[in-house]
Amino acid sequence: MIDIPKKHTELFTTIGKCAESINQQVYVVGGYVRDYYLDNRSPDITDIDFVTVGSGIKLARKVAETLKTKKISFFKQFGTAQVKYKNLDLEFVGARKESYRRDSRKPVVEDGTLEDDQLRRDLTINALSWCLNPGSFGVLHDPFGGIQDLQNKIVRTPIDPEKTFDDDPLRMMRAVRFATQLRFDIDPKTMSAIKIMAPRLSIISKERIIEEVNKIVMAQKPSAGFALLLESNLLKQFFPEMVRLIGVDEKHGQRHKDNFWHTLEVLDNVAEVSENLWLRWAAIMHDIAKPPTKKFIKGIGWTFHGHDAIGAKWVPKIFRRLGLPLDERMRYVQKLVRLHLRPIALVSEEVSDSAVRRLIFEAGDELDDLMVLCRADITSKNEWKVKKYQNNFDRVEKKIIEVEEKDKIRNWKNPISGEEIMEVLNVKPGPVVGEVKNKIKDAILDGVIPNNQDDAFQYLLKIKEQMKS
Repeated sequence: MIDIPKKHTELFTTIGKCAESINQQVYVVGGYVRDYYLDNRSPDITDIDFVTVGSGIKLARKVAETLKTKKISFFKQFGTAQVKYKNLDLEFVGARKESYRRDSRKPVVEDGTLEDDQLRRDLTINALSWCLNPGSFGVLHDPFGGIQDLQNKIVRTPIDPEKTFDDDPLRMMRAVRFATQLRFDIDPKTMSAIKIMAPRLSIISKERIIEEVNKIVMAQKPSAGFALLLESNLLKQFFPEMVRLIGVDEKHGQRHKDNFWHTLEVLDNVAEVSENLWLRWAAIMHDIAKPPTKKFIKGIGWTFHGHDAIGAKWVPKIFRRLGLPLDERMRYVQKLVRLHLRPIALVSEEVSDSAVRRLIFEAGDELDDLMVLCRADITSKNEWKVKKYQNNFDRVEKKIIEVEEKDKIRNWKNPISGEEIMEVLNVKPGPVVGEVKNKIKDAILDGVIPNNQDDAFQYLLKIKEQMKS
C-alpha cells in the first residue's frame, strides 16, 4: 500500500471510483509519483496530474460533480481539463500520442493508450504512474526502469533520446533542469543526443525555454545546471553572450579569470544566501559585458573598463530576447549591474561621507541586495585575499549605516520642488529648473548643506543671488 497523506488517499480513491463509473482507467502520473520515491511526500503539493485511457474532459466533469466543485476549466484542443479542489490543481488528460512537425512549435496530439502516453514522457523518472481504479489501487507502472534511475541518480529518456528530443526539443532543457534540481547525472547516451539535437531548440518559444532556465537559476546549486547547458551546446542556442565569457588570455605572464566560471561561482554564492530570482539574475549578468571591454595595459594588466555601464545597457536587450520581464524586475537587475563595482571603490580607510551618501542615494531600496552581490563577487582561491575583501566590505557597511542614520539619504527626495524654484527664481518650466534641482541635490549629497527643507531653501536663495551677479 502506498504511504501518502490521508487527504490524498481519500481524493485518489474518489477519482478512481469516478473513472470506474464511466468505464475508464485512471492513473496519477509524473511528479507526484516521482517525488514519492524520492521520499519527498510533502502534503503541501498543489499540482497533481492524472492520465485516463479515454476522455480526460469527461472524467474531470465526473470528478468535479462528485467533489461538488464548480471550479473546472476545459482545454478542448488538447483534450485536457483542470479541476480546482480546495488548495489543489488537478489536471486530467486523456492518454495520447504527441509529436512535433519539423518546423512547428505546436504539438500534433492524438488519442492513445497508457503505453503511448508513457512513451511520450520526457524522462524515465517522469513516466512512473499508479493506477487508481478499485482493485488495482496503488499498482505501480514503471515500463522504463524509472525507479532504478532514481536509485542510481540518472536522468535519461524512455526511448531513443534523439527521437524523444526530435519530437519535443524542450525535453532537452527539462533533462538539464531535472538533473540540476535533483543533483543527478545525465546518462551519456542522453547527453550525446542533446549535443546533436541542440540546434532543434530553435523551434521552441522563448517563453517555454525561459521557464526551464528560471527553474535552473532557482536550484540549490544553479552552476551545475549552467555547466550542463554549456556542455550540451544548449546555452549558445539562447544565451550566446554568456558563452562568450569563457576563456583566459595571457600576456607577459599575466592572466585574468575565466569570467564564465567566475560568474557561476558568484551565482552559487548568491544562491546560498538568497531565494531572490532577480538577484540571482543580477549575478548572472554582472560581468556580461567583460569580453568587449577586455584590454591589456602594460604595467597594469588586464582591465575591463566600463563593463558595468555597458552591461547595464545590455540588460533590456538580453531580457527582451530571453522573454524575461521588461518591468521593474528588469530595472532592478540593470541597477545592480550598473552599481556592482561602486561598493568596491569605497574600501579605502579615507572613504568620504559624500561618496557613501551618493551610493545610498543611487542604490535606494536595492542597497542591501547590492552588498550581497558584491560579497558574492569575491571568488579568490586565496583565503587571505578573501578575508581582506570581506573585512573591507564590513567597514563599508558600517560606514553606510552611520551615514544613513545621520543623513537619511535612502530613497531621498529633493526638499525643494520645481514649483518653488520657479516661484523664487521667477522662471518658467525648462532646463534651468532641472539644473537648480541638481545643484541642491549635489549640495546635500556632498555634505555642503544638511538634508532638510530650511537649509535647502536658504541654498536656493544663494543660487538666486549668484544668478543676479
